[in-house]
This record gives sequence, structure tokens and C-alpha cells, in this order.
Amino acid sequence: MLLTVLQDSSDMLEETISEEKTLSIYKLIMDGGIGGQIIIAILVVLLAVALYIYFERFFAIKAASKTDSNFMNQIKDHVSHGKLDAAKMLCAQASSPAARLIEKGISRIGKPLEDINTAIENAGRLEIYKLEKNVPVLATIAGAAPMIGFLGTVVGMIVAIHEIANAGGQIDIKMLSDGLYTAMTTTVAGLIVGIISYIQYNHLVVRTNKVVYEMEAKSVEFLDLLNEPI
Repeated sequence: MLLTVLQDSSDMLEETISEEKTLSIYKLIMDGGIGGQIIIAILVVLLAVALYIYFERFFAIKAASKTDSNFMNQIKDHVSHGKLDAAKMLCAQASSPAARLIEKGISRIGKPLEDINTAIENAGRLEIYKLEKNVPVLATIAGAAPMIGFLGTVVGMIVAIHEIANAGGQIDIKMLSDGLYTAMTTTVAGLIVGIISYIQYNHLVVRTNKVVYEMEAKSVEFLDLLNEPI
């Protein structure tokens, strides 16, 4: 009988300890004070902006990377037979950065090769600018989010020190909880937003570079076509 009572008491104590250790993210944020809540709100907004930019650019770059494997062969055939209008029409239908560069080059056929190359390079800079639209913002968020989180840490520690000073030497952990919650939750939130944004930025950079390399390859192939002896 005594063993049963002791066992029940032990189970109840374990359940109580377990309940005390369980703390939701929402409660952590709410217990962090107004300073922590403001910083968390800023980080949530930054995360939303980062996700929007990532998915918008991801689908745009994905669409730009789609090209017909037979595209350059058709361009060579049209140009070699003097069908420049047909070549331009093919580029317009392809509607990709590489196709627009080739179209720019075709429109300059008849001029010196150096002028054609310059026109393609200028068009290429514009295409790269379009591909990289808003991507630097992700890099900014990746760097700024952890610093904003550390700002929350400093604010939380100031709150904790202020509570200690007002306590007249009587340190109570419950009294320090607001400052400590602010310090910890904002740091974690800032790091999470920064890591996600950093991964997104690098992924977009890699995909953009692939499109740029494809543009360069097709441009060189087109210029080689113009250099071929008739």
C-alpha cells in the first residue's frame, strides 16, 4: 500500500516537472516583454519578405533557364540562309535571356563584329540585372537578421540588470524572466531568419550563374557562327 502511494506521488511529481518544463513558442514571445515582441515582429516581417523574394525569383529564374536544345541549330540554319526575320521570330518565341541576346546580335548583322559583340554584352548586362532583381535584399536580410536578434539580446540583458538593480540585491529568477526570455528568443529568431535567408540567397546565386553561363555559351556560339567563312 505504501509503495503504491509513493509510486503515485512520484508519477504526479514527474508530471508536474514535465508540465513546468514544457513551454510554447507563443508563451516565450509573450513573456519576453514589449521590447522582445517588437523585435520578433520585425524578424517575422523580414522572414516574410525573404520568402516572397526567394519564391518569386526562383520561378522567374527557372522560367529563364528553359531553352530548346535545338534552338542554336535552327538559328544557324536561318542565319546561314539569310532568313534573318525567321531567326528573329524564333528568338521572340523562345522568350529567354539567351534568345534575347541572340536576337540583339541578329539585329546588328551587317555591322562590324566588334559592334555586334558590344551590343550583345550590353544586352547581357541588362538580362543579368533582371535576373538578380531583389536578390541582394536577401543578402541584406541574411546579415541584418542575426544582428537584430543580438540587439534583442542586449535589450533583454539591460532589462534583467535593471530588475536586479531595483531588487536591492534580492535576486529572484522569476523577476528576471522577462529579460532572459527576450535575450534568448530574439537571438534564436534572428539566427533562424538569417540562416534561411542565407541559404535562399546562395541557392538563387547558383541558379542565376547557370543561366548566365548559358547566355555566354550561346553568345559565343553565335559570334563563332558570324566568323565562319561563307
